[in-house]
Amino acid sequence: MASSRKARGPRRSIQQPGWLILEGNFAARPCTVHDLSDNGAKITASEPGTVSARFRLALSRDVRTGRPCEIIWQRGKTFGVKFI
Repeated sequence: MASSRKARGPRRSIQQPGWLILEGNFAARPCTVHDLSDNGAKITASEPGTVSARFRLALSRDVRTGRPCEIIWQRGKTFGVKFI
């Protein structure tokens, strides 16, 4: 039986600052992007309680940038997201 979960692409370890751009572009929360692939990323948010299930992940604070994503797992302040 085939899994419904997509295969994860190769991830690049980048360890760089990023921004979680919340609904409506009104807030950008800092985060650390640990690794990145074509399909998703692993991030740590300093304020995980303020993060919704869907947001945009940007590597700059410019709210016009970023890729839409959705949280697929969470362990404390660390999240796995898939790009949608």
